[in-house]
Amino acid sequence: MAASTHSVLTTGRLPVVVVGAGPVGLAAAARLVERGIEPLVLEAGPAAGSAVREWSHVRLFSTWGEVIDPAAEKLLAPTGWLRPDSTAYPTGGDWAERYLQPLADALGDKVRYGATVTGVARAGRDRVVDAGRAEQPFTVHVRHADGHEERITARAVIDASGTWSVPSPMGADGLPALGEKSAADRVSYRVPDLTDPAVRARHAGRRTAVVGSGASAFTALALLADLAKEEDGTHAVWILRRGIGANTYGGGEADQLPARGALGLRAKEAVEAGHASAVTGFRTQAVEPDGGRLVLIAEDGRRLDPVDEVIVLTGLRPDLSFLSELRLGLDERLQAPTALAPLIDPNVHSCGTVYPHGVAELSHPEQGVYLVGMKSYGRAPTFLAMTGYEQVRSVTAAIAGDHEAAARVELTLPETGVCGGAGLFDEPENAAQSGGGCCGAPTPLQIGIGAPTTASGGGC
Repeated sequence: MAASTHSVLTTGRLPVVVVGAGPVGLAAAARLVERGIEPLVLEAGPAAGSAVREWSHVRLFSTWGEVIDPAAEKLLAPTGWLRPDSTAYPTGGDWAERYLQPLADALGDKVRYGATVTGVARAGRDRVVDAGRAEQPFTVHVRHADGHEERITARAVIDASGTWSVPSPMGADGLPALGEKSAADRVSYRVPDLTDPAVRARHAGRRTAVVGSGASAFTALALLADLAKEEDGTHAVWILRRGIGANTYGGGEADQLPARGALGLRAKEAVEAGHASAVTGFRTQAVEPDGGRLVLIAEDGRRLDPVDEVIVLTGLRPDLSFLSELRLGLDERLQAPTALAPLIDPNVHSCGTVYPHGVAELSHPEQGVYLVGMKSYGRAPTFLAMTGYEQVRSVTAAIAGDHEAAARVELTLPETGVCGGAGLFDEPENAAQSGGGCCGAPTPLQIGIGAPTTASGGGC
């Protein structure tokens, strides 16, 4: 759909462009179809859920019943799709093959693969120009896998491209540690797939540093601990910027997503069994080669014993480069929408539970553009798929002009069992704090008709 094709059409008849054919992008497309609005999903990868497929070996901590969007399921029903067992826990590969790809197939030519969005703007207006701006449609610049470029005109843009492509670096200041890039052959930013013989060989019988404190780090520690039981000499060195306290390992048995709580407990077991050793209050400043191994150096001058490999799992961040000509309202800390940021800012609180939100929190000065899914969280952690499903339900209702539905909350979120106080989440001496702060917020609301009785989650 090139721009010239739509030059004589009104904006209301143009498609809504959805960037990314992941769980939230495809859910957005399903919601648009449900409302009679034409979606066009642009996916940079060769298949649905391309990013999810890159962690296909990782098992979700949510069940099938919690990671299938209701509108998507309605779209799939006539195709003969068989719903997986609601109580089973899928891997990323399962999620992609048994749900995301069938959903994309059901959407047919509304999904395009190998289509990388390189820019979004108002037609004929850069970000400086005010005159007639709001009346102009969006123009979406696309580069296809064969190299040719295209401009697509859209009535609205839903950016569900996620954050997977931009992992955060090892350096505690948010920039790569000195020597991090030159050590790239021994530094990775993904949970290792130890079923892959080549990956297994990199870690078996060797010392691996794991940098990070979230669910992905827990997963890596648990996998390396399992390997240590089979391969002598395998050991993980867990690098933490803060100390170990009551909430270091997540919510445990208090987590309403049991598999998520169990994941933290497995990491705790790895440390207590001696398969992993924790180094606390360590803010990485540099990485130095040492006879074929690597030495990590902290800002305070501490040097760790050499390790063979480093796995950096310090979070992800959004790619905002292709949105530079739009007027976005983003929080200066998190790079999340300004109204959403206070709900998820770890400088304010460390609760794992974020209350349901929709178009009101996701709107920008540039009307008609929305960042949803993981990208809406910017640099904040603990995103769940069910949060994204609720976001796009609200956003698509607003695009359709159904403002009552857009404002309604149709979701209850599971509690994480984590509440670590406020303000100093990254300070070693504050790791043992619990309770207090804004974590004593009201119980999540469930408003409206037809609200799901179970929450849906995702992530790894």
